Amino acid sequence: MAVPQNRVTRSKRNMRRAHDALVAGNPNECSNCGELKRPHHVCPSCGHYADREVIAQAKEIDLDDDAA
Repeated sequence: MAVPQNRVTRSKRNMRRAHDALVAGNPNECSNCGELKRPHHVCPSCGHYADREVIAQAKEIDLDDDAA
């Protein structure tokens, strides 16, 4: 069974945990629709990235009832 040979002080324990804090997100505005999106990612609401459409949205696609 693993047993620590020496006690880890509160100071050393907290110094080790200094980099474990969560960082808040940094959202940017989409240049096409103005919604907030993650930087360097495709906009989830309109499907644009760097002023061009990358993903076609479902509302723009016309499906026949028989095809579905």
